Amino acid sequence: MARIAFENVVKRFGSTTAVAGFDLQVEDGEFIVLVGPSGCGKTTSLRMLAGLETVTEGTILVDGRDVTDVPPRARNMAMVFQSYALYPHLTVAENMGFALKLSGMGRTEIGKRVAEAAALLEIGQLLDRKPSQLSGGQKQRVAVCRAIVRSPAVFLFDEPLSNLDSQLRATARAEIRALQRRIGTTSVYVTHDQVEAMTMADRIVVMRDGFVQQIGTPLEIFEEPANVFVAGFIGSPGMNLLPARFGEGLLHLGEAALPLVLMGPPRDLLVGLRPEALRPESEGPLSLSADTVEMLGAECLVHARLAGAPLLLRLPREVSPASGTTARFGWAPGALHLFEAADGRRIDAGRHAAALEAA
Repeated sequence: MARIAFENVVKRFGSTTAVAGFDLQVEDGEFIVLVGPSGCGKTTSLRMLAGLETVTEGTILVDGRDVTDVPPRARNMAMVFQSYALYPHLTVAENMGFALKLSGMGRTEIGKRVAEAAALLEIGQLLDRKPSQLSGGQKQRVAVCRAIVRSPAVFLFDEPLSNLDSQLRATARAEIRALQRRIGTTSVYVTHDQVEAMTMADRIVVMRDGFVQQIGTPLEIFEEPANVFVAGFIGSPGMNLLPARFGEGLLHLGEAALPLVLMGPPRDLLVGLRPEALRPESEGPLSLSADTVEMLGAECLVHARLAGAPLLLRLPREVSPASGTTARFGWAPGALHLFEAADGRRIDAGRHAAALEAA
């Protein structure tokens, strides 16, 4: 296990800045997930930690040791790649023990480690097979086992589940998280899938365009997103962001005018409401027409519009309006979030305003 520190790390490719001023402290045994859309810098950050990309500026420390310029083989880290990177001409057992063989470890010890790792993920019956004889889920397990046998100080995961179907992804992420908790190895995991981030991480690092947008536990980021990007990116579906206007102590949202104590001049705001926070109320402040209703079984997704902006509601099937009908809605106390329209920043003071307690 190990502690990791990124200190003002920058990565440039020519004139393009891929990662800008990246600061992060990873605690011993912690499972950190870097999440964001393609091109946000998450994989580049992971590759710099692994030593597969050079650092333009800044420092990377592992247990206080500067590894910024240390070659990958000397960092005591094991990486699981998106493609799994299995050697097609080797058996599963040979793939798992390959790095150990290169290090000069004896055949008996290699066999013992391979057997132990295979038992952890229940792939002992696959040890004599070639990669071409494996399913996607089996290849993913072999790639994880290959990392385990090295007993590294740090596990690195680069979108290891992206090639699996949705059902296998759910199973595999639970297996990886349970395995990490059992072994206790410090882990850094990269994904573009916010569901993976929310379900697996001790803490999440949300990135966009090379910059860190927010760092926190899944619950912290879900309940108090730092800006409109995080609000829209985290959550499934993401938060509704609705245009509003503040002035003279009132928040104007659609046809509703709600009391709001807020410092500063009259200005445009964005109101955030998660789809599951909205609920039918006979005297609710919002009158919404259901354009489309998607049946999900026990729940429905209702598509509507408010002040020209799309609005998504996630409702229990028994209270969902029919397509083309109009109903009034409110929201759970404390469920309304406020952001500055000008720059997308969260307005923390507004969390305790009267408007947030729902009419």
